[in-house]
Amino acid sequence: MLTVIIGFLSGIISGMGIGGGAILIPALILTYGIEQKLAQGINLVYFLPTAVIALIVHIKKKNVDIKTAAIIGACGIIGAIGGSLIAMRLSNHSLQRFFGIFLLLIGIREIYKGIKTDS
Repeated sequence: MLTVIIGFLSGIISGMGIGGGAILIPALILTYGIEQKLAQGINLVYFLPTAVIALIVHIKKKNVDIKTAAIIGACGIIGAIGGSLIAMRLSNHSLQRFFGIFLLLIGIREIYKGIKTDS
């Protein structure tokens, strides 16, 4: 049942365009004790169908600038190749740390934005 809840919550976040990996990867590691690299691999497989569905919905709602998305997508492919090569060279512990720092920085940024807009 917990797996279903994790998948559902990750799907909601993915559909919003935020990225379900922010929930899925920590949940897999903390709940199931899966190593960071395996959790990231599972996230990549999970990402494909959820991204396709979210993309279809956003295109239908005219929320996608195809030209900009194509440019960013091409650059993202190059970045993904580089990032994958780097990730495979890092230990699970180092990868976990980098991912945790990344999530922490994103969280701090979002809190700051929230405080700034409330002022």
